[in-house]
Amino acid sequence: MPADTVSVTGWGRTAPSAARLVRPRTFEEAALAVRGCGARGGIARGLGRAYGDAAQNAGGEVFDMTGLDRIHAIDADGGTVLCDAGVSLHRLMEVLLPLGWFVPVTPGTRYVTVGGAIGADIHGKNHHVSGSFSRHVLSFELLTADGQVRTVVPGTPLFEATAGGMGLTGVILTATVRLQPVRTSWMSVDTERASDLDDLMARLADTDHRYRYSVAWIDLLARGKATGRAVLTRGDHAPLEALPRSARREPLSFRTSRLPAPPAFVPEGLLSRTTVGLFNELWFRKAPRARTGELQRIPAFFHPLDGVPHWNRIYGRGGFVQYQFVVGHGREETLRRIVRRISERRCPSFLAVLKRFGDADPGWLSFPLPGWTLALDIPASLPGLGAFLDELDQEVAAAGGRVYLAKDSRLRPGLLAAMYPRLDDFRALRAELDPRGVFTSDLSRRLCL
Repeated sequence: MPADTVSVTGWGRTAPSAARLVRPRTFEEAALAVRGCGARGGIARGLGRAYGDAAQNAGGEVFDMTGLDRIHAIDADGGTVLCDAGVSLHRLMEVLLPLGWFVPVTPGTRYVTVGGAIGADIHGKNHHVSGSFSRHVLSFELLTADGQVRTVVPGTPLFEATAGGMGLTGVILTATVRLQPVRTSWMSVDTERASDLDDLMARLADTDHRYRYSVAWIDLLARGKATGRAVLTRGDHAPLEALPRSARREPLSFRTSRLPAPPAFVPEGLLSRTTVGLFNELWFRKAPRARTGELQRIPAFFHPLDGVPHWNRIYGRGGFVQYQFVVGHGREETLRRIVRRISERRCPSFLAVLKRFGDADPGWLSFPLPGWTLALDIPASLPGLGAFLDELDQEVAAAGGRVYLAKDSRLRPGLLAAMYPRLDDFRALRAELDPRGVFTSDLSRRLCL
């Protein structure tokens, strides 16, 4: 198998570590790679879109699973697909949309593998309706530390430990996923402005049930009466009759576009409070006060940043921290307080989104719980950022909330049990299934998982 010692980072480009990158091309090679792990163990890696250190393994092996990328079977009548774990959501959209099917859940990028989607139990703009990705997984095949390949189904401890388990129960080889039927590859989108955080939360709470997809961009540099002002975007898959006549000839075509990538080296400080403040002001003012029924293609609605290759370079060599937390219903004051603190500290974040989550998902380390989730990007070089986020972690944990492990790069292990009540169950199953600690990562060592 091809293998090289390389420096590996997450999408945030912080805390790189060197590992032996192994590229299996068959299930047999994947099993050989697992059996051949050294003392530092190994971890599966997909397309590298986890923001922190979940798919890094300093001094050990990292299994690049993108070579296992076959789509084995599509049930175009029943709406299911059986595919390798290395297949990307982008590839599934290319193949499935012309057949009238869409992935059940997609995050803000389609460049995520199916295995990564299960391991991180990804969520999207439709969590309040559809839950997270694992809710739509009918089964998967898991290569465990003893070399066995196990078929895992919902409702079993191994399924619940693996969904959101960040690759620490084994290597996912294949998965069978239930799909979402669609009649077109267009979205019907409503957009409106909210004057402040309370206005935004009221709009979301009162009318989210009318939409399958809902998300709000929030201006975290706005202060005073405008604190938490936002642009709320919601929509659903457009019916055929909503399309103009020219688009009805190919209603299910999947078209993407790409802009030039940022240069490999971007000057530090490009995303300052001044530049981000200007961007946020322009973005808020250009949004319509209220617009309904706008037609947007799927990439524009779900994945606007995918049109900019390597957009993570714009933060410079120091990279950025993605911070995402959730607090439950009834804990709105915690959310308000955190938004005020971020605003008062003038954190230069232009990628900040607020969503409402629906019912919790069964994964023991799955992130969503019913309530409010805020995600923001912050340049890692911001002075005092670590101490500030530590304080926010304490507030989140005290409110019964949690941070998202797929985006984390700096949480302290002492708060993990408070955030994830099933942590002891996860650790016990791991100890039984993998007593030698074959599957390990920088994240698992940092958080004592």
